[in-house]
Amino acid sequence: MGYGKIGKILSKDLFGMGAQTYAMARKHADLAMIESHGYEPLPFASLKERVGDFDIIFNTVPAMVMDGDILARVRKDALVIDLASKPGGVDFEEAKECGVRVIWALSLPGKIAPITSGAIIKDTIMNIISELGV
Repeated sequence: MGYGKIGKILSKDLFGMGAQTYAMARKHADLAMIESHGYEPLPFASLKERVGDFDIIFNTVPAMVMDGDILARVRKDALVIDLASKPGGVDFEEAKECGVRVIWALSLPGKIAPITSGAIIKDTIMNIISELGV
């Protein structure tokens, strides 16, 4: 979720690894760019109806986008990884109550060094995925 600096790098890396990659954005221009890169574009308006479709959900939006209503729709075997700047975009208390696994990796240095940060995030994500056996 989110197609800013980190979302763009993350989408590219996931797609490059062969993952079926969806990217969620608000702006029509971003949705067109997402599609042009070969990813599946999702408007934010579709979050409530589509959030239950995914194995792993990455959030890069630094605003509350995953509240209790959205988290209740996340599959119980899914993993949510919040990479946004503080305050993040996931209500962690609600996630716990809904039984949703969340990894909180907020405020990584994306504003200062987005390319290097993207590489570090990719390595971290790969380690997490490997450790979880996903």
